[in-house]
Order: sequence, then C-alpha cells, then structure tokens
Amino acid sequence: MEVQSGDLSSHGKRHSRQHHLLILLAFISFISLGLPDTILGVGWPFIRSTFGKPIDSLALLLLGGVSGYLTSSFLSGTIVRYIGVGKLLLISSVLMTVTMLGDSIAPAFAWMVGLSFIGGLGAGAIDAGMNAFAAKHFSSRVMNWLHAFYGIGATIGPAMMTAIVSSHRSWRLGYLILAITLGLLSVLFLLTIRLWEEKEEATSTDPTPHATMTESLRLPMVWMQSLLFFIYCGIESTASQLVFSLFTEGRGIRVSLAGSSIAAYWASLTIGRVIFGQAATFLSHTVILRIGTGLSVFAAFLIWWHPIAAVGIAGMVLLGFALAPIYPTLMSDTPLRMEKRFAAQSVGFQVSAAALGIAAFPGLVSAIARRHGLEVVCIYLVMATVVLLILNETVTARRRV
Repeated sequence: MEVQSGDLSSHGKRHSRQHHLLILLAFISFISLGLPDTILGVGWPFIRSTFGKPIDSLALLLLGGVSGYLTSSFLSGTIVRYIGVGKLLLISSVLMTVTMLGDSIAPAFAWMVGLSFIGGLGAGAIDAGMNAFAAKHFSSRVMNWLHAFYGIGATIGPAMMTAIVSSHRSWRLGYLILAITLGLLSVLFLLTIRLWEEKEEATSTDPTPHATMTESLRLPMVWMQSLLFFIYCGIESTASQLVFSLFTEGRGIRVSLAGSSIAAYWASLTIGRVIFGQAATFLSHTVILRIGTGLSVFAAFLIWWHPIAAVGIAGMVLLGFALAPIYPTLMSDTPLRMEKRFAAQSVGFQVSAAALGIAAFPGLVSAIARRHGLEVVCIYLVMATVVLLILNETVTARRRV
C-alpha cells in the first residue's frame, strides 16, 4: 500500500506540474496574440509611406486578417477533432511566425496583404483553440487572467513599435521582433505538444464524441451564445475606436485628456479581468455576468449623459471595468450552457462572431454618425449594452441544468 500511495502521490504531483505549465503556456500565448493585434495602428503611417499607399489601404490588410481569422476560428472545432489541440496550436503559431517574418522583409504591399490572411488563419485558430481548451480545463479565474494577459500584449505591442519608430529605426524591426517572439512560442508548443494531448486524454471521461459542425449549428443555444459575443465585441471595439472622436470632435475635450481616457479604458479592462478572476473563487458565473452587464449599461448611460466632461470620461473608464469579465466568463461558461459535446464547435463559432462584431459595428456606427452626428456613438453604446444584458439573462434562463 505504501508503494501504491507513493505512486499516486507522484502521479498527482506530475499532473499538478503539467497543469501549471499549460496555464503558463496559455498566458504566454495570449500575450503573443495581443502583440500583433495592436502593433499595426502605430506602424501603419510608416508602412504606407514605405510602399507609397494611401491611408485607406489599411482596409486591405484588415480584410485579409479578418478573413483568415474567421475561416480558422469557424473551423477550429472540426480541426481539433482530427488533429488535436496541441498540433493546432503548433501549426497556428508557425503560421503567425511566417507572417511576421514575411512582413519584416516584404518587398511590396501586396505581399503584406497576402500574408495578413495567413496570419489571420494562425491567430483565429490559436484564439479559438486556446479558448476551447481553457473553457474545458481551466477555472473561470484562470480564464479571466488569461484574457488579462491578452491586454498586456495589446499594451506592449504599440509601445514597442513606438519606441522603434521614434528612435528612427524601420518599422520592419518591430515585425522581426514579433517573428522571433512567435518563433520561440512555436518551439515551446513543439516541445510540449504531448502535454496538451495528455491533458485532453486524462479528462476525456465522457464517451460521447464531439458534435459535428452541422449538428452544432442546429442547436439554438449555439446561435444565442454566438450572438452574445457578436454584440459584446461590437461594444468593446466601438468604444475603443470611436469614443475618442466623440470626446474630441463632438465635445471639444482636449486631445491629451481624451487619449488618456482611452488608455484608461484598456487599463481598467485589463485590471478588471484580474479582479474578477479573483472574485470568481467566491462568485458564480451568473453573478459575475450580471455585475458586468448591469454596470456596462450604467457606464454607457454616463457617457451619454455627461453633464460635465469628467462624467463622460468616468463612464468610459467604468465601461472598461464592466466589460472586463464578460468575454472570458462567457467563454468559460460555454460547456455549462449546453451539452459538452457541442462546446468545442461553439467556441469556434463564438470567436468568429466576436471577430465579426469587431469588424462590423465600428464601421456601421461611424457611417451613421457621419450623417447624424457623433452623439450617435453613445446612443449606440446604451442600446447595445441593454440588448447585451437582456440577451444574457435570456441565455442564462435557458442554460442546461
């Protein structure tokens, strides 16, 4: 018995080390996802100057990236069924490495457009694959922290590119640094590929196979969950991209103050994910989502009301904090809101819906604002947060018991 007990203890310690190593790898991977997502905003003026392109050529890069992202995230559940999450993460990180390396040496703008699709394929697959894995194997607290690390990467990316171009070095250096960083991540995935598969095998006690894409698309809950992500990401991206214009052009707030409010929005979103991650140890998913969706409505109302500038700015900061737990908690809650066999496919659809929301809503709202004024932005935020709250309550009421 002593030998058996020792073996069990040894196995438990090994399992714990493996679990913590995978969490660490997940954190690193989400930092790497945030880095390229935000570096383009700073690098674009210098990139288009190099290739002699007009400012609106940025749309071609974004279209290529979103197209690849939607394709791979939508199909990620099916791909995981055939090759496993470990191989998916390895292949995806290699695709992103190739993209960043190609960008750093691209001889023509058309190369960057083509590479953006490849990079989108890698980013979408990592995002969906990692979220599906985390939703199944990690706690809600870890899921919130996971997305906080994305915020860290999203902060480091533009800071790094700013330092490079302000020191009169080529923007290509920024992409080369990203290529090296993502290359190292690929090596880590290669060295630990068996750990991801072992983790899947060790927790696959349910004999029911994963649902196919067609089966999943027949489930109303899959569509409702995806709609939640579509609306949520529309709110998050519209606030980050258009409130600065609302504050400066619509309300005459100083550029420095308005810019600081956008930075504070992202900072409060990142900090909020750390705080709500800790709160997840004693609060249920339902309570956290109700706090987040309820506070988001109040924050959007403050942005709209703005009796003085400070109130609107405070609303923007509060909105970041309110939105913080929604995406990671919804993702973590996915296996609880439907049969587990639908979860992997659903996560892929949700990530695709999130990308669509990010792409669609800012453009739509800005087009309406062009005709009816920038105050349309805050009216949209109020309406969208109310819809998000109502839809979340509807999905919660229908969740699988």
